[in-house]
Amino acid sequence: MNTFNTTNFPRRRALERLAVGAAAIAAPALGRADAWPSRPIKLVVPSAAGGTPDLICRVLAAELGPAIGQSIVIDNKPGAGGNIGMQEVFRAQGDGYTLGYGNVVTLAINRHLYAKLPYDPDELTGVALIGTVQNALMVRNTLPVKTVQELVAYARQNPGKLSMGSAGNGTTGHLGGELFKSLTGTFMTHVPYRGSPNALNDLMAGTIDVMFDNLSSCGPHIRSQRVRALGVSGARRSPYFPSLPTIQEAGVKGYETTAWGGIVGPKNLPKDITARLNAEINRILSIPAIREKYKDLAFETMASTSNLIMTMAKLESTQWGDVIKRSGARVD
Repeated sequence: MNTFNTTNFPRRRALERLAVGAAAIAAPALGRADAWPSRPIKLVVPSAAGGTPDLICRVLAAELGPAIGQSIVIDNKPGAGGNIGMQEVFRAQGDGYTLGYGNVVTLAINRHLYAKLPYDPDELTGVALIGTVQNALMVRNTLPVKTVQELVAYARQNPGKLSMGSAGNGTTGHLGGELFKSLTGTFMTHVPYRGSPNALNDLMAGTIDVMFDNLSSCGPHIRSQRVRALGVSGARRSPYFPSLPTIQEAGVKGYETTAWGGIVGPKNLPKDITARLNAEINRILSIPAIREKYKDLAFETMASTSNLIMTMAKLESTQWGDVIKRSGARVD
């Protein structure tokens, strides 16, 4: 049985240590940023409207625009696993008028999943990590399992007979499922979809058996009991679904994955503009009403320094690369 080394996957506790003092850095911007911005700012979201990244960015943009005195225009650029949108951010001028939403997929995973990327994740400028979201392990309601260990036992007794849906190749749902299969010595057939909604619909209809997906997308279906959730993927239970054990707590030693995302800019984004954006975003994330809106998305916000999101990308790149290599996942 192939196993993945998960010892170095960053934990949320490590994130919190790295972000120490982030709230205190919310100082006024200096120098040339006093004249910025003089026109609307484009925020490229590398996924379709209505998806989790889009919803996360719209909550932020509605507050950030008034804070800096210019509107933030959301520009949805889906396709190629987020590569189309990230390419636009990468090629934009570093003048503070084009920003992007970067996440674990576009910054850490895609570099291993695609033979060639149209952008260099390491040359983007980190602005602020917005937060993290766990995945849920779910099964169709008619599958005769009610715990993680029962699923493992059933899958071992029925090798290859269970189908595992995901929002698409290279998503954290797909690769989190591959990690689960490796750590448990099970085999389930991966069925990639174009986004979570279609996969969730088939899980609810009983067309597929198992699925890993962001709590932001699947949370309403868990609450309505249209799917059966067995556990969550992080190091600790989700505060939004406290009755669900972590997958590791449920007996899969070493299992931990968490999706995350935030704001990035092109190479050479001026430091004063970066600092002002970071300070405003941290302030916005501390507003109780905003935290409530993110709570509805099961998205756990956190203050951060501007470079934390790129630190996360570097920390997780190697580990996700190992998962991709061993699972054989590839997109040409």
